[in-house]
Amino acid sequence: MSDIKITVFTPAYNRAHTLPRTYESLKKQSNKSFKWLIIDDGSIDNTKELVNQWLMEDVGFEIKYIYKENGGMHTAHNVAYQNIDTELNVCIDSDDCLADDAINKILKKWESVDQKKYAGLIGLDYTLDGKLIGNDLGDLEETTLTGYYASGGSGDKKLVYRTDVINQYPEYPVFEGEKYVALSYKYLLCDQDYKLAVLNECLCNVEYQEDGSSATMWKQYLKNPNGFAFLRKLDMMYPITIKKLVVATIHYVSSSLIAKNKKFIQESPRKGLTILMIPFGWMLSKYTYKKANELEVF
Repeated sequence: MSDIKITVFTPAYNRAHTLPRTYESLKKQSNKSFKWLIIDDGSIDNTKELVNQWLMEDVGFEIKYIYKENGGMHTAHNVAYQNIDTELNVCIDSDDCLADDAINKILKKWESVDQKKYAGLIGLDYTLDGKLIGNDLGDLEETTLTGYYASGGSGDKKLVYRTDVINQYPEYPVFEGEKYVALSYKYLLCDQDYKLAVLNECLCNVEYQEDGSSATMWKQYLKNPNGFAFLRKLDMMYPITIKKLVVATIHYVSSSLIAKNKKFIQESPRKGLTILMIPFGWMLSKYTYKKANELEVF
């Protein structure tokens, strides 16, 4: 492991118009004891030229750039985890900013906890104009991501993971012709074995792009059904509540029908419930096609 404790990694796809503000937020950090790893997921804009300029600047931290063929966010995370050599890592998206003094806050908090006990830290996301996203973490000292949401928490949170822990779990799968698998896959597996120490402070300022996955979910359902079915199976294996188990099973059926997977009952971890949910999954699949066509996103 490097003497530097943490890598900030940034997957980027055609984000040359927003990546400079991510860069500026890193330059403003009071503690420069980090690396910045940029995973270019096949951009066709001037991302590479921008980064080449930055590589020539003396900014006080190491910048590493890796170009790969376009495969989606989850494949960029796979490449990132393969190339991180620091104890900790945190993903800051290419349209987001690392919050002021975030590196210092992360490293100080990490030094204060029993590091072998935790998979990492969980902190807060704010909007670019300084508004908290969802709830804060209250007086929690430790939690899992799923446990936080199960107890009424809301809003995206910033996750800092131990590199050795996150790499214990299988890489995000790649399905032919698809470019989306939810990042929560690894986080859910990690939650079964470890907790996260709580850092109830802003670590990231975020902006949701109109062409990002949050704004095009109906399109994602239709273009990446195998990826969604894969995640729903995991949700069915580790349900938080009965209601969430039922919802996950309906979505599993819907995604499997969209994928035209005739073996979905055989492959289900909850075969009896899957059979019962077929009518509801069929209706959801039809509704998904309808919504996608209405929004003209497919």
